Amino acid sequence: MSVSPKEREPGMLTRKLFTLVMVVQPHRILLGMKKRGFGAGRWNGFGGKLQPGETIEQAARRELQEESGLTVDVLQKAGRITFEFTGDTELMEVHIFRADSVQGEPTESDEMRPQWFELDRVPFKEMWPDDTYWFPLLLQNKPFVGYFKFEGHDRIVDYTLDEVEEIHLERGREELCSPSKPAHPSATGPRGKPL
Repeated sequence: MSVSPKEREPGMLTRKLFTLVMVVQPHRILLGMKKRGFGAGRWNGFGGKLQPGETIEQAARRELQEESGLTVDVLQKAGRITFEFTGDTELMEVHIFRADSVQGEPTESDEMRPQWFELDRVPFKEMWPDDTYWFPLLLQNKPFVGYFKFEGHDRIVDYTLDEVEEIHLERGREELCSPSKPAHPSATGPRGKPL
């Protein structure tokens, strides 16, 4: 069953669904330099909007192939993050997948320029600021759910990030099961919220 890419939220906010695929191999990760559109000039994983009639996983596979030339047999659901940008009435619900094995060679597209990075050389200063929070969970295969509120595109003004036991895909949407613990037990968000 597919999901409507845009859903109504209370308080007049809309929620739009997105995908993000992180290709991880031993000691390295494949990122793409975004060449145009939202996030241009930043390194990121591969993904984008759902098309009408697509499931979240179908969209993830399509976006990975379109942006990098790679195909994948198995996608592992890694997490979900909701992004809010101050002054914007649309929330971005990003479903994050991990691919440990892909077919093909990374190929530059109109939108992305892929490049492998050693895990100790991930270019966080040229990525979205939230990536430093959830990347460790992704790399440790620990499922997570989070929320990040941005002022502009560079300043996080509020956030939560929790490790969960597992994430199930059901009817095109995942169900989060058993929140286990905050991702950063000693950290708090900008408003003092424990993580």
